[in-house]
Amino acid sequence: MTQPIAVLTGDIIDSRRIADSQHLHGVLDDALDHLASHHGGRYERFRGDGFQLAVPHAEAALEIAVALRAYLIMHGETRRWDARVAVAVGQDTWQPDTALAAADGPVFVTSGQCLDALDDDAHLALSLVDAPEDAGLDLLIRYVDELIEGWSRHAAEIIHLRLWHDESQQALAERLGIRQPSVHKRLRTARWTLLADTLAFFRSRLAMEGPSS
Repeated sequence: MTQPIAVLTGDIIDSRRIADSQHLHGVLDDALDHLASHHGGRYERFRGDGFQLAVPHAEAALEIAVALRAYLIMHGETRRWDARVAVAVGQDTWQPDTALAAADGPVFVTSGQCLDALDDDAHLALSLVDAPEDAGLDLLIRYVDELIEGWSRHAAEIIHLRLWHDESQQALAERLGIRQPSVHKRLRTARWTLLADTLAFFRSRLAMEGPSS
């Protein structure tokens, strides 16, 4: 029986230039484990800096990619940490209790191919396996990618908190130990309002990739 799934395949950008690889891999594992647990999925890490995450909730695919990159960026202390992420969404028979190493359905294959096809200036891609190419979606993905590229550690941190905690700015300020106006400034700098609207659009659009699509 098929179901709509999302597969994210990625790798760390310039991982060979990162001295503390053990710390980096620990942060990556933390992020993947949290995302897999929250979305009822499964992940595996391979080739040191490579990874794959599959979730049975396709509508959350782009939000997951953004959350993963935000978590990496906010933890890069001496140099920027980030990842290339290729997202594929479509129908597959894979189930969360099945190892990813044995998964070879079209969604898994497409995700890997999209990662291989990313050029040097792009760090995010989305492919809808059973849908025709959509220039509008591709443009929005480029926008999200450029937005993330401009984040500082503080911007990534506030986005990370906002994605996981639907709280007031004052509550977020208390979590960070800063004043509310500083939270407002960080959210504005990170373009949170536009990002939230874009993620909501993608959540709605990807939900259409279900059985009735």
